[in-house]
Amino acid sequence: MHPDHAAPDTGTLDLTAYDALSFDCYGTLIDWEAGIAAVIGPWARRHDPSLTDEDVLVAYAANEAAVLRENPTMLYSAALREAFRRTGATLGHPVTEAEAAELGGSVPAWPAFDDSVEALAILKEHYRLIILSNVDRAGFAGSNRRLQVEFDDILTAEDIGSYKPNPANFRALARLAEERGHTGRLLHVAQSLFHDHVPAREADLPGVWINRRHDRPGWGATPDPGATVTPDAEYPSLLAFAHAVQEAFD
Repeated sequence: MHPDHAAPDTGTLDLTAYDALSFDCYGTLIDWEAGIAAVIGPWARRHDPSLTDEDVLVAYAANEAAVLRENPTMLYSAALREAFRRTGATLGHPVTEAEAAELGGSVPAWPAFDDSVEALAILKEHYRLIILSNVDRAGFAGSNRRLQVEFDDILTAEDIGSYKPNPANFRALARLAEERGHTGRLLHVAQSLFHDHVPAREADLPGVWINRRHDRPGWGATPDPGATVTPDAEYPSLLAFAHAVQEAFD
């Protein structure tokens, strides 16, 4: 048994009952915390050496969520710049325009999780793959190259005109699923309870929680969900989920 495959909570989910998976990208497939911290961590420590990456990610989380909620049609690159400026205000340290621009343009450099490429290749054998992501098209294009898989459909916040957890994003996903004949056979795969699993449950969309922070306390760059939600299954990594899918179909 693969070490990542130990004792996941699969509930009673029949993984063979679905023919399409919709994915959050940042936090699930791409390590957005590493990407954001690579820019704002060194900035923070130039002002206060005691600040950890976790400190700045927690401060950043609330500010990004507010920016996305208040500016649903703002491109994600611009939202990153504004979220960084607000994080600076929260922490009491200035953010220059050059520093804000560095974060705004950083999405294509954010790394994929170590297991994403292998797991997506396995999942592609069994499902159509759909992206539902809080990003703009240009940013996702850079990330897609890192993921080395062809997604069957891509829905970005730029396409939809709002950001998750707005229910409109899940309505757009539902319309796409209906067009593709996936109604009732679509499973949403995501790390964020706040951005994904709470609104997916409200939309009656079953979900798999890729609990990337299972071995760390707190929420990091993802806000507290503010509601109780129990996804239909939970795995500590995408590869653990992919191996469970492989076993189910075998």
